Amino acid sequence: MSNPQRLLGFDRRRLTEFLAARNEPKFRATQIWHALYRDLASNYAEITTIPISLRQALVDDLPFDTITPIHTAVDHFTSKVLFQLADGEMVEAVLMRYDRRNTVCVSTQVGCPLNCLFCATGQSEFKRNLTVGEIIAQTLYFARQLHNEERDNRSKITNVVYMGMGEPFLNYSATITSIKILNDTDGFALGERRFSISTIGIIPAIERFSRENLQVNLAVSLHGAEDGLRNKLVPINRTYPLFLLMETCRAYVQRTNRRITFEYALINEVNDSPLHAQQLAQLVQGMLCHVNLIPLNPVPGVDLHPSSDKKKRSFQAELKKRDISVSMRLRRGLRIEAGCGQLRARMPSLRKEGTS
Repeated sequence: MSNPQRLLGFDRRRLTEFLAARNEPKFRATQIWHALYRDLASNYAEITTIPISLRQALVDDLPFDTITPIHTAVDHFTSKVLFQLADGEMVEAVLMRYDRRNTVCVSTQVGCPLNCLFCATGQSEFKRNLTVGEIIAQTLYFARQLHNEERDNRSKITNVVYMGMGEPFLNYSATITSIKILNDTDGFALGERRFSISTIGIIPAIERFSRENLQVNLAVSLHGAEDGLRNKLVPINRTYPLFLLMETCRAYVQRTNRRITFEYALINEVNDSPLHAQQLAQLVQGMLCHVNLIPLNPVPGVDLHPSSDKKKRSFQAELKKRDISVSMRLRRGLRIEAGCGQLRARMPSLRKEGTS
């Protein structure tokens, strides 16, 4: 980024220090913090609690992180937005509305370097990590949207999942810092247990995360329960094979006493047989864990297809028979290509169609 100092990338301490260096009183940081994370201001003009002169100075000296919505797709209770960043790169984020919660799925990287076979993001070129502010801006965008739609009851974001474009643990510091900022009780005040991070299994980062003393949920994407299959679906398995990954996951549970979620995308005739279910059950047996089965989102150009309803039910029943805690993720946003990276991949055709 051309200007490394941007407002949403600052935690409360850094904001206070920045303003103190400008001889501004300490309470100015509190005013700006509350305007950002309580009142959901989207620019300095909306922060009317600080002087106009300060607002004008900060526009240049500490600009907002700029993410611009350039395409929105809506399917019932799911909204997917393609954002353009200040340098022209694009990322996606999704808002999923449920009866009792509103979940935002955010991206942490532009593209992804891991090349998972079934993932649209993995088929695209990795460009860079997102900044702290760019990650936070995705959540705040949807928080403002909900607030504007439900002004009477102030509908709010209830959960944030780091399951969008990119591998969060390859952008570790920005991911954790963004959570700590959104968790601040004097600001956005979203509880730690309302955050979930999904990783493909970056072992050093899982070990580091286990020492953070955070109540943030951890999900590990398996998609295969033996190395031969997982090597094909998830190439990073060659670096972090299953026996090391599971050893690390067991150590994580022992250290934190927190349940871990294992994600498993069901792919027709690839990993959805009763034998595959038995292998998965054996892999996670005895661990404090939950298996989240995910119907595959088809990716254009990739010859992989979702399992049939019959196979999904059979796979789930096989796990339950072996006393594995398991659920099937509700399929959302299929018509709007809500799988991470799918909308960004279609951007050239969207521009050609002239959509916005």
